[in-house]
Amino acid sequence: MTVNDRQVVLAAEITTESPDFGHLEPMVDATRRELRAVGLDDPDVVLADAGYWHKRQMENIVSDGITVLVPPDAGLRKGARPGWDGGLYAFMRRVLATPEGRALYRQRQVTIEPVFGQIKFNRAIKRFQRRGRAACRSEWRLIATTDNLLKLHNHRIAAAAP
Repeated sequence: MTVNDRQVVLAAEITTESPDFGHLEPMVDATRRELRAVGLDDPDVVLADAGYWHKRQMENIVSDGITVLVPPDAGLRKGARPGWDGGLYAFMRRVLATPEGRALYRQRQVTIEPVFGQIKFNRAIKRFQRRGRAACRSEWRLIATTDNLLKLHNHRIAAAAP
């Protein structure tokens, strides 16, 4: 799932593989398709957690002019991974160590995580009700759509209040 800075779901896809590794570029591609379908520009920045670290996919996204911030390590690691020194790994560690890099990456925490919290805990949607990949994909997209509709509804109520 991808969201914008206002927690509006832009793209929702499912996969049968459990780790996030290898899914960064497909999600960015899905987001770009959805944005272009409504006449909007590509995102300027992509923020993802460490599980999405995939050097080749990140290089492909950056080559299209999109900034990518993905920590190469989990937050517990203080030093560099042995044998991973240099290149994109070292560059990303340096960027995320700057105040600007940390501030930009922190936005991920207040954009995507609340959406998952809203879906899983507030709405109590913890598993798919239908079976089969196509059925689950349509159900996930419906969940994402209703999340957007709830945001719009709540925004309109708040705007109408005196």
